[in-house]
Amino acid sequence: MAEITASQVKELREKTGAGMLDCKKALVESGADIEAAVDWLRKKGLSAAAKKSGRVAAEGLIAVAAEGTKAVVVELNAETDFVARNEQFQALAENIANVALATGKDDVEALKSAAYPGGGTVQDAVTSAIATIGENMTLRRAALLSVKNGFIATYIHSAIRDGLGKIGVLVAVETTSTDAKVKELGKQIAMHVAAAKPDALTREGVDASKLEREKSVLKDQAIASGKPAEIAEKMVEGRIRKFYEEVVLLEQLFVMDGKSKVSDVVAEVSKEVGAPIAITGYTLFVLGEGIEKEESDFAAEVAAAVNG
Repeated sequence: MAEITASQVKELREKTGAGMLDCKKALVESGADIEAAVDWLRKKGLSAAAKKSGRVAAEGLIAVAAEGTKAVVVELNAETDFVARNEQFQALAENIANVALATGKDDVEALKSAAYPGGGTVQDAVTSAIATIGENMTLRRAALLSVKNGFIATYIHSAIRDGLGKIGVLVAVETTSTDAKVKELGKQIAMHVAAAKPDALTREGVDASKLEREKSVLKDQAIASGKPAEIAEKMVEGRIRKFYEEVVLLEQLFVMDGKSKVSDVVAEVSKEVGAPIAITGYTLFVLGEGIEKEESDFAAEVAAAVNG
């Protein structure tokens, strides 16, 4: 049997993040071949990941990365909020965002297959983290925004460090202006999106079924109040305008002043800098949004553990 040295164990641990005993065993099993030991641990990680794959991963981090005229936002989930404070997990989220930015891939399956810094794929890196950190993890989604001219404004809410937090926003700003006022506008609109959570950029982008459902409810309310059908129709038209002001980004009241429409604020800054400005898209990721979390009785869990 090949002799296993402390320096080999240390090197393998630094490469994989696995525990010392696991590293030593991997070296024994692989005849002290470091790369073979890495593969052995990866295979062990696959087994560990499979055991954890059924557990709900609704915590984690949102990561954003931007460069030039494009930016990405990704959501990497784990089981507990505690893991979000783990430096290895934070680095994983950052690196995945950077891979998405560099490759232009925001399809999750394609992103999982992309090359990861240091070797292997993005999915290999996630699997390795599952094995070493000990929680189920999921690369849930990613989105890329780009502009021909201008920039992508980014914002992270509840940031734990630069580019990482609980809510991530991208806003596409098309413009030829390089004035600082435009950069500030982009940042403020990104913050507005995080706070107001619009459903669509424009009226045309509102989901048709949601709009029809709203019209139906409003019409029934008007008729129930005793209004004739033709009056009810006019009332619905007025209320739908109000509905658009609630859900359409460019028609919402700007949270920074509470009185101007977002579109009016954009037009005013455009006038000030002497160049056209258009908000052409946005993306909002809220951590864990839409994931059904498990409800647990902590006291019952403790009692069950004590009893056995």
